[in-house]
Amino acid sequence: QVQLVESGGGLVQAGGSLRLSCAASGNIFRINAMGWYRQAPGKQRELVALIISSGTTNYADSVKGRFTISRDNAKNTVYLQMNSLKPEDTAVYYCNAQAPYNFWGQGTQVTVSS
Repeated sequence: QVQLVESGGGLVQAGGSLRLSCAASGNIFRINAMGWYRQAPGKQRELVALIISSGTTNYADSVKGRFTISRDNAKNTVYLQMNSLKPEDTAVYYCNAQAPYNFWGQGTQVTVSS
């Protein structure tokens, strides 16, 4: 089992920035990759950013150049730095760990006002 606790969501104006954090605990040695997903009302959950054990990252086209995923192995924490936020980034953001099964955090709301 892997437990994930997210923090850092909130309300921000368009053009602003937020940083999300996801702290992992439990069987963290089994984690192959961690990522951030988001789900807006009435829409399917979608991948935002992914970082695998080698450090390779992958981003959705809609956030490339604006969002950065990173990790601090000493703290077992993954971050999502979100800059130049847009109203369409409004969603509940979920942390995900593949270990190798999927584990999810509880989600954190990000609201971007225009």
